[in-house]
Amino acid sequence: MNTPVATAQPGAAWMSQFSDPSVWQSWMKFADPSAFGGGMAQQAAPVMRMLGDFGAGLPQAKLEALRNDYLQKAIRLWQDVMSGKTPEFKDKRFSAPEWTANPVSSFSAASYLLNAEFLLAMAEAVEAPPRDKHKIRFAVQQIVDALSPANFLATNPEAQQKLIETKGESLTKGLQNMLADMQKGRISQSDESAFEVGRNVGVTPGTVVFENDLFQLIQYTPATPTVHEVPLLMVPPCINKFYILDLQPENSLVRYLVEQGNTVFMMSWRNPDQAMGSKTWDDFVDQGAVKAIEVGCEISGKEKVNVFGFCVGGTIAASALAVEAARGRQPAASLSLFTTLLDFADNGVLDVFVDETQVALREQQLAKGGLMPGRDLATTFSSLRPNDLVWNYVQQNYLKGKTPPAFDLLYWNADSTNLPGPMFCWYLRNTYLENKLKVPGALTVAGVQVDLGKIDCPVFVYGSKEDHIVPWEAAFASMNLLNPKKPKANRFVLGASGHIAGVINPASKGKRSHWVNQSNGRNRPRSAADWFAGATEVKGSWWAEWAKFLAENGGKDVPPPAKPGNERHQPIEPAPGRYVKARAD
Repeated sequence: MNTPVATAQPGAAWMSQFSDPSVWQSWMKFADPSAFGGGMAQQAAPVMRMLGDFGAGLPQAKLEALRNDYLQKAIRLWQDVMSGKTPEFKDKRFSAPEWTANPVSSFSAASYLLNAEFLLAMAEAVEAPPRDKHKIRFAVQQIVDALSPANFLATNPEAQQKLIETKGESLTKGLQNMLADMQKGRISQSDESAFEVGRNVGVTPGTVVFENDLFQLIQYTPATPTVHEVPLLMVPPCINKFYILDLQPENSLVRYLVEQGNTVFMMSWRNPDQAMGSKTWDDFVDQGAVKAIEVGCEISGKEKVNVFGFCVGGTIAASALAVEAARGRQPAASLSLFTTLLDFADNGVLDVFVDETQVALREQQLAKGGLMPGRDLATTFSSLRPNDLVWNYVQQNYLKGKTPPAFDLLYWNADSTNLPGPMFCWYLRNTYLENKLKVPGALTVAGVQVDLGKIDCPVFVYGSKEDHIVPWEAAFASMNLLNPKKPKANRFVLGASGHIAGVINPASKGKRSHWVNQSNGRNRPRSAADWFAGATEVKGSWWAEWAKFLAENGGKDVPPPAKPGNERHQPIEPAPGRYVKARAD
């Protein structure tokens, strides 16, 4: 589904949706009980057309039951309105007192919520294959969220009150905000002027000690009298910038790791331009992660490094170690995977974007070269949580004329990256669509057949309980792919919250909780459900659990390196380096 993030461009069509309620009224209205039948037909028509497009059906009995339920609730709502009773509804979009102060606004919100309930119930009742049903539910949810009366000036009493209070200034400011975002091609989610990479985010002291066409390697400055002799290599996702792991000092995972006595190396992926449009998955694995492991070993003088991967960075890191195993090498003292997919059987909400037709289209466009724009990737991820990442900012920035607050995580979220077309297409087809990475020998990467089961090192796997991108059960599935003959070598920890907030949970703040399960040997749970059934909830961040794992696999404590790099790999520039500062805008 298109959102303003995806379609933002100068023109009346894009602007009209914020002032013209007729965009949604034809979908989401009923006038009085006598019109319920016709109103329902109007509401159901787009969904029924969608079902036809998917070849799906809705049994008449289910549709009739939904219709009867809708009619009863609609009549009660109409009777309440006619008697002067204010409708009751629980939805944070309509929690402000302005929504209940005016009968028209309260009825608008209540009728919208009732119609939304009806449309979503229709989508849920559809008889279709699981993937098609998932797409139908997603599409209907996108429609329902977009058509909220809170999204339009003519039907948002909060925005109207702001307009009166400011004597029109809020509307002027809102238009200025919208025009500025149209120039950028995306909705502003944070006060971007408040942050600068290298000034107040990405500021942990360090030095770039290596670079090639794909990445720079940062070696961070020691902060303790001694360090673990085995260093840690961090492989962040190439879909985003690495400094999500090094935001401000108080929530920097990198700083925490350095303060725990780790010598930390960080890959900073280059933001691809057209000159990199032919790079492949093999390049990212071999010239990327494998090369970073090699350099980390050379600088530290050790045969092994602890390897960490986050999200797709974890997929790349595991692929790199499988490539090395096929070559007869085991360069990892341990492997840590955070919110990572190796088994792509459950892709979460991203599954709606992946099927043969969509992948083939991308291959036709990009497989031979070109770039997958970061803006398109950002649109995709925003559409997964449209109320939070799209419509909230439409209401605040445009309708009310507010400037979004400074928020480091959302500043990072807007700093998108491009991807080389061949790499992106290979990744989509072989992992998300065909799920071949988990099958021993099914894929050839960097000239060798890969088998994740050949990676020989202790493994720490982390999943986030509310993750909508990598469901924690899918992250847990890596436990059965790695160390298949040595299950005791694997450890799983579950954290609260989502894909990013679950990972960036500073130990010093004592927020949220995490779950651990000490069962092992014959009693080791083989399924995510069994693991959780026997898990214990622990208050606070899980970072200490990981720090303990790294210490266990870090060797003895030794004096820290006297200076970054070595004779072969000389310092290039201070961290965070120039690669991370290149923007895709």
